[in-house]
Amino acid sequence: MSYELIAILMFSTMMLMLLTGQRVFGAIGFVAVMASLLLWGDRGGYDLGFSAAMKLMKWYPLLTLPMFIFMGYVLSESKIADDLYKMFHVWMGGLNGGLAIGTIGLMVLISAMNGLSVAGMAIGSTIALPELLKRGYDKKMVTGVIQAGSSLGILVPPSVVLVLYAMIARQPVGQLWLAGVIPGLMMASMFILYIVIRCKVNPALGPALSKEDRDVPMAEKMRLLRAGLLPLGIFAAMMVPFVNGWTSLVESSAIGALTAFAAAVLKGRMTRDVFENSVRNTLGISCMFMWIILAALAFGAVFDGLGAVKAIEGVFTERLGLSPWMILILMQLSFILMGTFLDDTAMLVIVAPLYVPLVGALGFDLIWYGVLYTITTQIAYMTPPFGYNLFLMRAMAPPEVTLRDIYGSILPFVLVMTLALATIMTFPQIALWLPDYVYNN
Repeated sequence: MSYELIAILMFSTMMLMLLTGQRVFGAIGFVAVMASLLLWGDRGGYDLGFSAAMKLMKWYPLLTLPMFIFMGYVLSESKIADDLYKMFHVWMGGLNGGLAIGTIGLMVLISAMNGLSVAGMAIGSTIALPELLKRGYDKKMVTGVIQAGSSLGILVPPSVVLVLYAMIARQPVGQLWLAGVIPGLMMASMFILYIVIRCKVNPALGPALSKEDRDVPMAEKMRLLRAGLLPLGIFAAMMVPFVNGWTSLVESSAIGALTAFAAAVLKGRMTRDVFENSVRNTLGISCMFMWIILAALAFGAVFDGLGAVKAIEGVFTERLGLSPWMILILMQLSFILMGTFLDDTAMLVIVAPLYVPLVGALGFDLIWYGVLYTITTQIAYMTPPFGYNLFLMRAMAPPEVTLRDIYGSILPFVLVMTLALATIMTFPQIALWLPDYVYNN
């Protein structure tokens, strides 16, 4: 059997298992180990899983994963994120669309606290959405704002998904995080610009708060400002030493977790329930990611052993005669297609063993490609008919927000994200300048 046919058989078997509802890590790991047993016998099959597990356990930057997840859950469970939204509510409510702009700001800071897009969606839906609807904001616009804002969760550091990409692509986590900073802030700025223009043209979409609602004493405004900027202070305490080279990435993650814990204790919000929920959620998500990475490493080892990447590269470049840029665009389109029924981690571990080496062989920068991957998967999440974020939004939104409203809300934001993606593809230094600057100095 040819290597190409073996690769196609492995992918089709894995996709069939996923469509039957199997766990992502179970489907990928099973196909990897079974393929190894059939190709290289008992010893090869056993060694494959064992060596993947040892490689995972020896990967020192993996220690950042539970630290950042714990930090995010402490800040979320202790309601420090609620203070953040109250700050935006008081300080920006007087503008047309001000609360929607504040929601984007909330999402950026939530992303910097947690690194998971689902966390941003959950907090935005429970804190911001009811308040925006109560203040007369347009249903379609605000659901689009929350979905678009949550997409920043896997791009702005500390992105948990970029940790997974770093392991599979064998790239430095720190460089990937720094590469996501400017694109993430650029996308947030583009969302804000769209809201400002839209509410300028039609103020009824985002009415300003009444004078009575904005009549808050300056002392209270300053208190809310201090409380709302606390998460930003925690993020600075974590990232400034790392960017200046004073601490390693793992040490910075420990600083972030300890600072968040100390902040919750000092504010009197570190109850037994908050601590227990934070630890349980941290353990569950960390173990999930470790199983997925383990399965992806095993799957990638089979592909390395087969030489399937070189064979498929030859199909694209020699037989079909496609240019490197055409191949890259086809890859991004495939992510959008897969995003209609898979989440970002599943997409990555399914295609990473094939795509990542192929991207490197075509001469593209793998740090830059990591940023393209994260943006493309978030576009896929918001693309009908089966976008992952669409159904999450429906599950969390109040009954008056229908699925029709949610579907109608995402088109302008998808167009903005597509424009951002095209800009970063055209000008790679948007993503690469900051990591180059920090690491070269």
